[in-house]
Amino acid sequence: MENEKGEKVKKHRVKTQDIVYIGIFAALTAVCSWISIPLTVPITLQTMGVCITAGLLGTKRGTLAVLVYILLGIVGIPVFSGFKAGAGVLLGSTGGYIIGFIFTALIVGLFTGLFGNKIWVLALSMVLGIAVCYLFGTVWFLVVYNNNNADPMSVSAVLATCVTPFIGFDIIKVIISVIVCSKLKKYIK
Repeated sequence: MENEKGEKVKKHRVKTQDIVYIGIFAALTAVCSWISIPLTVPITLQTMGVCITAGLLGTKRGTLAVLVYILLGIVGIPVFSGFKAGAGVLLGSTGGYIIGFIFTALIVGLFTGLFGNKIWVLALSMVLGIAVCYLFGTVWFLVVYNNNNADPMSVSAVLATCVTPFIGFDIIKVIISVIVCSKLKKYIK
């Protein structure tokens, strides 16, 4: 395709391969959200799915896969943790963590796009992405919970409930995600 001056212009279009990858990794994130380790606070593999998705697909396709995952949940397909679905999940007190997955995917994709797929880059980007997800989700939880309950929670209580129990497990998920991404990246085009 050429512009008015006769210069070649690269047409941006989504390739079939990109659509397939986005769909597969949106489904992978859904499956990861259904896998739950029943502890005092149930642990799911959602963050691992998001980290692997962004680590393998990059910024654009990884973020689109996470958006597709979230949109599927909004329209009623039970892709969220506990086989939940609907806009109410996102508007609830923990919905900010799901929205935070978008930021996780962006951070992981941008870091690996800028600095390559070295193990330390993958690990650092995933830790930072999850930290931003924690930040966004915790602020969201604090606002929604305190607006809907007569007995408000303090920041330290929210952190103790929504972040602290998950840190160790998320470190393990980052290690697994880094290993998976470093082994599979050569197969993803």
